[in-house]
Order: sequence, then C-alpha cells, then structure tokens
Amino acid sequence: MKMPVLDKLVAMAKDRGQPFNVLIVDDEKWVREVFRDFCDLTDAFNVELATDGNEAVRMVRESDYDLITLDLIMPEMSGLDVLTQIKEVAPRVPVMVITGNATEKLVKQAGVLGACRVMYKPVLLESFIAEMTSALER
Repeated sequence: MKMPVLDKLVAMAKDRGQPFNVLIVDDEKWVREVFRDFCDLTDAFNVELATDGNEAVRMVRESDYDLITLDLIMPEMSGLDVLTQIKEVAPRVPVMVITGNATEKLVKQAGVLGACRVMYKPVLLESFIAEMTSALER
C-alpha cells in the first residue's frame, strides 16, 4: 500500500534530524499495540505506551513528546483529567483524542481543553497517519 502521507511524515522526521516522540495512552492493551504497530511502519517515530492517565501524566512530566494520542474513557482518571494535566505540564504538545464511545459533550470538552484532533475507533491506518502528520505539521 502506497501512502504519500507516510512519505511526508518520513521526510518531516528526516528534516528535523530525529524521529518524533509519541506517547500512546489507552487502557486497552490491543489498542495501544495496534497504534504502536501503525507507528512502527516507519522510522519517523519513537513510541512509548501508557496504560492509564496517572502513568501518562508522570511520563509527560519526565520526557518530551512531540505528539500524544489519548483515549477519553479510562478507569481511575478520565481522559479529560489527563488532558487537563498534560496541558498544564506541556501546553504546546498536540494531543489527539481517540475514542470509541465518548459522548458529543465529552468530545466538545476535549476540544475546549486543548485536544487538536478527535478520532473515533476503529481508526483506519491511513487516517491515523494523516491526522498525526497534520498535528505534527503545526
């Protein structure tokens, strides 16, 4: 499968001289693994995974990320709480919300809190890469 958007992403990483650091936050292991596998199709990404909001916030405090993908519906700490805390620590990092069952109200709140994109599961590979590329271009 030829994906021009993937070529663009690789060129962007090459131009900056290093891969983009991406944090994938989702409580479902298979979702984290699918998104990591999407990112592993290219050398344009270094990927780290967080299983919940507390871990994600800790990781954002300890490392620099170029992009974060975030599930909205998670146990213990909601995606909105995670988004709020991430934006306090790293206000300029684009956060893409990826959700399977969030209400329209939750999605709007995510936008108000600073999410740059909202995608709905199941996410197609080409859409995922295109949205990531768009978010990283900013």
